[in-house]
Amino acid sequence: MDIKRIFDKEYLFSPIDNSAVVLFRMLFGFLITAEAWGAIMTGWVKRAFIIPEYTFNFIGFEFLQPLPGNGMYYYFFIMGVAGVMVMLGWYYRAAISVYFVMWSCVYLMQKSNYNNHYYLLMLLLGIMIFVPAHQYYSIDAKRRPDLKSLICARWVQVAFVAKLFIVYTYAAFSKIYDDWLMAKPISIWFRGKRDYWLIGDLLQEEWLQFSIAYGGIFFDMLVIPALLWKRTRFIALAASLFFHLFNSAVFQIGIFPYLALSFLVFFYDPKAIRNIFFKKKPTPSVTELSKTLVPKYANLALFIGYGYFIIQALLPIRYHLYPGNVHWTEEGHRLSWKMMLRVKGGSIYFNITNKETGESKVIKPADELPRKQYRKVATAPDFTWQYVQRLKSRLANEGWTNVEIHAVSRCSLNGRPYQPLIRPDYDLAKAEWHVFQPSEWINPLDESI
Repeated sequence: MDIKRIFDKEYLFSPIDNSAVVLFRMLFGFLITAEAWGAIMTGWVKRAFIIPEYTFNFIGFEFLQPLPGNGMYYYFFIMGVAGVMVMLGWYYRAAISVYFVMWSCVYLMQKSNYNNHYYLLMLLLGIMIFVPAHQYYSIDAKRRPDLKSLICARWVQVAFVAKLFIVYTYAAFSKIYDDWLMAKPISIWFRGKRDYWLIGDLLQEEWLQFSIAYGGIFFDMLVIPALLWKRTRFIALAASLFFHLFNSAVFQIGIFPYLALSFLVFFYDPKAIRNIFFKKKPTPSVTELSKTLVPKYANLALFIGYGYFIIQALLPIRYHLYPGNVHWTEEGHRLSWKMMLRVKGGSIYFNITNKETGESKVIKPADELPRKQYRKVATAPDFTWQYVQRLKSRLANEGWTNVEIHAVSRCSLNGRPYQPLIRPDYDLAKAEWHVFQPSEWINPLDESI
């Protein structure tokens, strides 16, 4: 792939063998099926949507609510069916669109289980809607012979490589901060994995923890360039296999390691993919590979595509708009590829005063929330604010319409001594949430402690 020509319209719409795209569709379909049905079988759906009395939505998406009763089980089952249809290439466009909409709703209606790969999956599903990945080795191609094709436009390959480059590059630079360079988060995580079979004791070794900390930086920074260069591709392949399988075994992070490995198909010669996985697939003719695929709407498509990638390149640096340590305040932390970079723990309760009667009481979220939700309320300010909004509504229903709410919080970042996360002197009943402004009620991290 010629990186220098990514702004060349003729290059982006030039034809290439579509073997890699077809194989990726099959792998991707299998993985999103496993994500949906695995969420049911592992109890994730129950923990995230059935047990909690309510979910914490992304702010502004409160209208998205889980289905009542066992409805979310049926919801995820339907998603799995859509995944199978994607894998088989059966009504592909409809299936991938359904999964995209349903997964986006899942992502936005709850963030207690936030994970970067959930966000990445949403973005990939959106891209796949426009990718003609069903034109070979699919039920659609058998149903409609006119749809069958051995080629696709080169922009498909470029789009996936560009997406990976953004993700890995920001993941690398996000790791370059003091705590990570001292392997603090890794040492804390591995402390809880001492009982792991075979490798438990090894994970406690300081040299290994530092190796993983610095190895993660270099892997994220170099893997895409190394995959693009033929001379280093095998080394990058071996490093990818070790890195992602190690993460899968140690951190149990679902389909993400295997999704990352499935992208490797875009870095290899389509001829090799065809010879290994599609031995009966004909070689695209010289005529097919020389014809133009530039559509009438090419300029509009490129405008939208470039705009999308510009936004994706800018979102991860928006945390610079906010003061303080982003790992503490969480402002600008999400959607920024800050993957597994910090460990936070803490506790919180609220002192409530009825300003009309002078009566007071204490509300303890730990007494009413599932453990994961409580941990988020205690360590993530946006969760704290959302909990207070619900608390205000509940108090109003009890006749406490004019109240003061003060948080008593303590939080630890990467093993530091506990500090207040929320200003104890601030009346949270008056606190407002601004998307692009810092929250004055967040207590700054005292780095001197």
